[in-house]
Amino acid sequence: MSESLRLAPITPANIEMALAVKVRPDQERFVSPVAKSLAEAYVHPEVAWPRLIVDGDHPVGFLMAFLDIDWDGKGIDFRSGLWRLNVTPDAQGRGVGRFAVESVAAEVRRRGGPRMYVTWEPGEDGPAGFYRKLGFQLTGEESGGQTVGVLDLTNPS
Repeated sequence: MSESLRLAPITPANIEMALAVKVRPDQERFVSPVAKSLAEAYVHPEVAWPRLIVDGDHPVGFLMAFLDIDWDGKGIDFRSGLWRLNVTPDAQGRGVGRFAVESVAAEVRRRGGPRMYVTWEPGEDGPAGFYRKLGFQLTGEESGGQTVGVLDLTNPS
């Protein structure tokens, strides 16, 4: 993993770079495009945390976290985690995804969260193996047809 990886808030100065982040064509069915994520961030500003992943000055990915979202709409179960992760083809396999997950975990911890959640589209060649390798456990839940995983942030691994 490059030591120059960093997160950048989405701004007028870098929005075009963020919108240019695309995954491989065979991965498009597993993740929404950045434009949809930014539209969702716009309508959910109280919980959305969109960030451009930059290596030096080169955009290599995009992530969006959800922070303290009312999971079931009943005001009881509030969760935080990774909502979206898009990594450019040339950056895949170089630790960008791990950096993204660790960055969201750090933000969730900073806000006092004991767990980090992620949802993913099930399917062959999908991201399940990646998230499981990073320690996410299946919750047995689905959200919008997606598999829900959880990572315990209180147990350093």
